[in-house]
Amino acid sequence: MTFEGFPVAALDFYDDLEVDNTKSFWEAHKATYTEQVRAPMLALTDELAQEFGTAKVFRPYRDVRFAKDKTPYKTHQGAFVGVAPACGWYVEIAAPGVRVGGGIYEASGERLAALRDAMADERSGPVLARILRDLERGGFEIDGERLKTSPRGYDKEHPRIALLRMKTVLGMRSYGFEPFVHTAELADRVRADWRALRPLVNWLADALG
Repeated sequence: MTFEGFPVAALDFYDDLEVDNTKSFWEAHKATYTEQVRAPMLALTDELAQEFGTAKVFRPYRDVRFAKDKTPYKTHQGAFVGVAPACGWYVEIAAPGVRVGGGIYEASGERLAALRDAMADERSGPVLARILRDLERGGFEIDGERLKTSPRGYDKEHPRIALLRMKTVLGMRSYGFEPFVHTAELADRVRADWRALRPLVNWLADALG
């Protein structure tokens, strides 16, 4: 299947799912999900695979075993290309539209320690700071989970304490409802943004070893 954009029906599907997140709605509209959401996402990731690698297109079902929210279906369709544990590129369609990103979405234990060591290092730390500044200037939002206080073992006066408080590091851009999300041009936009995010993804993968 050639990627030709996400149809308007894909966005409408998630608008409706947010209102009626039930098995009965899902079963009545499963064909819309399969044909208008999942199939275009597979086509998009296939088109990008030669340069970035094979994507994992996530299942639409939520794991509600330990969640307070028992709604059974995710209100977005995401796909992820990993280059290291929890680190790589991301694309998503949901009711608010399409967004892309890259970075690390989960770090704990040894991974978090390795990440902080690289942030504190006088050679690699300034490189990350520069990468994030360049991404912000390019229109990306720098997001991620942050500590409210300094991490244990690091001086609150450290020149990169703002980085050291980050437990995850993400560069994100929202396309929203721009007309190009419904056309083949979207693949070019995602490709360009993933390329722009490559320095961040590579830095993080190197830091994780």
